[in-house]
Amino acid sequence: MKKSEYTTWRHLLSSTRASEIAETAMILPLFFMIFMAVFWFGQAFRIYGTLTHATRLGAEAAVAPACTTCTAGSAAANAQTAVYNALAAAHLDKSDLVAWGGASPKWTSPALCICGSPTSSCKAAVSCDGSVANVCVQENVQLSFPSQGGMGTCGISVSARYKLPYHFPIPLTTLDLGNVLLPGQAQMRQETQ
Repeated sequence: MKKSEYTTWRHLLSSTRASEIAETAMILPLFFMIFMAVFWFGQAFRIYGTLTHATRLGAEAAVAPACTTCTAGSAAANAQTAVYNALAAAHLDKSDLVAWGGASPKWTSPALCICGSPTSSCKAAVSCDGSVANVCVQENVQLSFPSQGGMGTCGISVSARYKLPYHFPIPLTTLDLGNVLLPGQAQMRQETQ
């Protein structure tokens, strides 16, 4: 190495620009990780909002006595179709819906009381309609209780869980955002015609 090159490198290393480069090299990965975390949290929040909206639409389709877009006669099939259509409109894959009570990962249906229960501490819970696998439709459930000041109304509950479609392991931990199940649930009062 020539003496002029040596003095140039020595000058660069001792100048403040070199420390700025080193500081930037240390901060940039941290900034990038924070930026990615904000992005993926935003994606998860978008999916959660879509799933909540989809279950609300499913509950509306399930309680309607007759609707023009319903293809099947059962409330569970109408609810499942509405949930699938809402997910498709948001460009989410319906295959990422997790089957209730199924294989891993699995989730249990909400413990809701049968219509006519006087209190919220009921002995028997309403099970999901078995005709649909990944949308839990519980018919004839108690939505409010007279013992708690409610009218004692009955209705339908629609629940679903969505597995995040991406894997984002957090460094230096065992956390993986791909193993997160986002919940969605809606309840509607039964309509009569």
